[in-house]
Amino acid sequence: MLVYVISQDGKPLMPTTPARARKMLRDGKAKCIKRTPFTIKLLYQTTTYTQTITLGVDTGSSHIGSAAVDNKGNVVYLSEVEIRNDVSDKMKQRTKYRRNRRNRKTRYRPARWLNRKNSIKTGRFSPTMVSKLHSHEKEILFAKSLLPISDVILETATFNPHALKNPAVLKNKWLYQRGTNYGFANTKAFVLDRDSYTCRHCKGKSKDSRLEVHHIIFRSNGGSDEKENLITLCKTCHDKVHSGEIKLHGGKVKGQLKHATQMNSIRKQLLLQNPEVHETFGFITKEHRQFMGLPKEHYYDAVAIANLNNLEKYGMLSVDVKTPLLRKKCVSDGDYQQTKGVRSEQPIQTSKIMGFRKFDKVEYAGQEFFIKGRMSTGYAILMGINGMKIPLKPIPKFDRMKRLSARKSWIIQQEIIQNIA
Repeated sequence: MLVYVISQDGKPLMPTTPARARKMLRDGKAKCIKRTPFTIKLLYQTTTYTQTITLGVDTGSSHIGSAAVDNKGNVVYLSEVEIRNDVSDKMKQRTKYRRNRRNRKTRYRPARWLNRKNSIKTGRFSPTMVSKLHSHEKEILFAKSLLPISDVILETATFNPHALKNPAVLKNKWLYQRGTNYGFANTKAFVLDRDSYTCRHCKGKSKDSRLEVHHIIFRSNGGSDEKENLITLCKTCHDKVHSGEIKLHGGKVKGQLKHATQMNSIRKQLLLQNPEVHETFGFITKEHRQFMGLPKEHYYDAVAIANLNNLEKYGMLSVDVKTPLLRKKCVSDGDYQQTKGVRSEQPIQTSKIMGFRKFDKVEYAGQEFFIKGRMSTGYAILMGINGMKIPLKPIPKFDRMKRLSARKSWIIQQEIIQNIA
C-alpha cells in the first residue's frame, strides 16, 4: 500500500508508506485532501527530488487501463476506467422529452430543424467522441496530479478500417466516398429482381401488390445493407414481421469496426494535444505482457506498456504491485426526465433528498456503496461500482448511512489485487 503525497506548493511528490503518512498526520505536518486514493498534502516546505515515473495508458473506446511504474518496475499507480457508451441513447431520450413537452405546451409552433450551429459546422466531434476523448484526458491528468510523471506511453490501434474492406482506397482516394451504404438503391433493385418481384414469405398469397425490401437482421441490431441480409416482402408480411407475428431466420451482421474508427479519431486528438507522449502498438504490448506472465486485463496491458523501457534495460521483470487497483466508472450528470404521471404533472426531485444525491458514495452496514436510486420517503437503492443493484433487506434508509464523498463525473472504488510472481 502507498499513500500519495502533494507538496505545499501543490506539486506531486514520490508516494510514501502508510506508517509515515500516519506519523505526519499525527504531528500536524500534513493533512488529508483525498480519500480515494488516499492522498495527503504537506504543510511544510520540503525538497522536490523525485524519481523517474513512467505512465502507460491502454486506450480504448470502452475501457481505459493505466499504470505508473518507477525505474525498477514497481507499480505505484493502477486503474481501469469504464467509459460511457450511452451518450447517444441519452441524447435520443432528451429529444423525446423535448418533443413531447413542446407538443404539449407549444402545439401550434412550426417545426424547426438545423437551427444549431454545432450540428452543421465542419470538423465537428460528435458528443460520444467528445465524452470518450475527455475521459482519456481526465485519466492522464488524474495520474499526473498524484505522481511526478516524467514520461507517458500510449498504446493506440492504428489501422484503416475502410481499407480492410476495400484495399483499393489506398491508391484511389476518391473511393472513400463509396462507403458501406453507397449504391443502396441499386442493391434494392437487385434484391427485387433476384426474388422475381415476389414476396418470399407468402409467395403472393396475400394479394398485396406493394413490395418492400426488408432487413432480416434489423440495422438497429447490427444488420448489414448487403444483399445477403435483404429479402423481398409484401407490405402485409412486412408489417407482420415488425409486429412480431412472423419471424425470419438467416441474414448477415455487418462488420463491427465502430470502436476501431472511434479510436483512430481519439488517437489523433490525443497525440495533437500531448505532443510529448510516446506511441506504441497493440501487438508489442501483447508480446511484452505474455513475456512478463501477466493475464489479459486492461490494467495489466498498461503495466506492460509502462515497463517498455525497463524491459529493454533489465530484461525479465517481476511485477510488484504496491498499490490497490482503482476501478472507475464514468457516469452522467443526471437524467433528462423531470416529471412523471399520465400528463407529466408530478415533478421528480433531482436535488438532494435528506442530504444525498444519486451516485454519492456512502457507507452502510460497514461497507461502501453508491446510491442508484432514492425515495422521498427516506429509503435508497444501492449499487456497486459495476452499476448492479445490491439486494439488501431491509431496504436501506438514509438515516443509517454515512456520506463518504459527493458524486462526480466518475465514481471510484479501490480493489486489492494479488501480485503475480
